Amino acid sequence: MHLVVFLEPKAQPSLRRIPGFTLIELLVVLAILALLLTIAAPRYIQHVERAKEATLRSSLKVMREAIDKFQGDQGRFPQNLDELVLRNYLKAIPLDPITEKRDTWLALSESDLLAMAVNSPSSPGTSALAATNSPVQSTPGMADVRSGAPGNGIDGTSYQQW
Repeated sequence: MHLVVFLEPKAQPSLRRIPGFTLIELLVVLAILALLLTIAAPRYIQHVERAKEATLRSSLKVMREAIDKFQGDQGRFPQNLDELVLRNYLKAIPLDPITEKRDTWLALSESDLLAMAVNSPSSPGTSALAATNSPVQSTPGMADVRSGAPGNGIDGTSYQQW
């Protein structure tokens, strides 16, 4: 008796493609993503800058209104922003959106504002008026507030002039 074993021929390796992406397909997708980012990124950055400037203008307006209300109620200007918070004219000192700090605000007295008006070439009528009334009695304290942020806004004016 003989045992006969039938052996199947060895299977040939399959030539089927393994699912995936080719290098060309990946490069095309990356090129499209890069193109979209070059369009979207500058718009996003400009939008963020405009939002920061709008927040800065709003914060300055709120603080100036608080200074005016304090002066109207107390008959004098506040010594600093902390006094406005202490007397509940402000809930808290706002964050300067450009510097992202609370301690960069510039407090200006009446004499500072008068000196700025005299030195400002943009307002000739104010400088003539200020020159005639040079011995001005200014009350001590903070009459205005400005941002201490360096640089210029989108419109080209310095943040410290707002």
